[in-house]
Amino acid sequence: MTRSSRIPGFYTLKPEERLQVVAEFAQLTEEEKKLISSCGLDIATASRMIENVVGIFPLPLGIAANFLINGRDYLVPMAVEEPSVVAAASNAAKMARDGGGIYSFQPSQLMIGQVQLVEVSNPYLAKMEILRNRDEILARANECDPVLVNLGGGAKDVEARVLETDLGPMVVVHLIVDVRDAMGANAVNTMAENVAPFLARLSGGKFRLRIISNLADKRIARAYAKVPAESVGGVEVARGIVEAYHFAKADPYRAATHNKGIMNGIDAVAIATGNDWRAIEAGAHAYAARNGRYEPLTTWEQTPSGDLYGVIELPLAVGIVGGAVRTNPVAKTCLKILGIKSARELAEVMAAVGLVQNLAALRALAAEGIQAGHMSLHAKNIAVMAGATGEEIDLVAEEMVRQKTIRVDKAEEILAELRSRRGQGPSATPRR
Repeated sequence: MTRSSRIPGFYTLKPEERLQVVAEFAQLTEEEKKLISSCGLDIATASRMIENVVGIFPLPLGIAANFLINGRDYLVPMAVEEPSVVAAASNAAKMARDGGGIYSFQPSQLMIGQVQLVEVSNPYLAKMEILRNRDEILARANECDPVLVNLGGGAKDVEARVLETDLGPMVVVHLIVDVRDAMGANAVNTMAENVAPFLARLSGGKFRLRIISNLADKRIARAYAKVPAESVGGVEVARGIVEAYHFAKADPYRAATHNKGIMNGIDAVAIATGNDWRAIEAGAHAYAARNGRYEPLTTWEQTPSGDLYGVIELPLAVGIVGGAVRTNPVAKTCLKILGIKSARELAEVMAAVGLVQNLAALRALAAEGIQAGHMSLHAKNIAVMAGATGEEIDLVAEEMVRQKTIRVDKAEEILAELRSRRGQGPSATPRR
């Protein structure tokens, strides 16, 4: 069966109609449909996930359409509270689709486990002893996880360096682990703890920290796309996108917001699929500062004919096994909607989402301004805050957008007038 994520008018459908389209695309069962249309997480399961549970905090779950990645169509689940994120991703994915889609790849699933060695009398000699005993270190590490090793993963290499600190030199050992389809924290931390005493004996010092690094720079995901100038609004708008990128490259103040927009999309997919978005954020921002100053995670260029080329590059340590990925039934269903078969494929999708999320933001900034689309969607939230219900929400929101005044007091005023015209009397007590 040929499936396409290009679904014209998807945003105009009612939620239950959209769910039916997604269910047919991903072949969801009735139980899975119920899971994602409700909270899907019961209090007993939540209590096993974290401590001191008192309830469940839901987020809206949206579907970004139009994604063509490596020649394959995807509907992308996104859990996020911010208006315009899902719409922007869908719209920009269509722009990239016009140019042939997005190409994405992640060459390896290598994570770094760090072991800190202190009080080492001869740190450079210790470094050499550690590297000389590489095979023994790897063997001890791989004793911890024979299942991972049988899957083709496990500890693959050892690195050592002398780190100068305010307390004097330390020897830091990196255990390089192929974690396959897991995010990898548990496996890597266990291995680091297992080899630490041996490393201490080799170095003549003491071990301290034994933990994974979230700067996963051996697990880089990259995505790129050609976007026709006409798809973004013309050559001049495309030029504005390139200028916006160069602004971010030159100015860390702008780069921070530039990258925040990228992470809007990546985090939303991470949350929907049960992945550790905080680890992803930490790695992304550390990678953005790898050259000694904070820089954008994307690059935008313009061809002589005016078309755009966009590239994104960032570490993405994600998994499809273990942790909340398998504990949360909604996360499992979101993975089914994506139809992915590996952690590598999930990272490739997330990189593609980050690239087009950035495209959408830069296009809005270069053309009509970021608030036009964002605030029109936010207007519905304001209408609800003012007490609007049912069809009143859309009517109040549309009028605020028309008047270009999106505030709670304006929403209350419009709602009162609307109800008065309908003979319903004054609106509910205004929010103060």
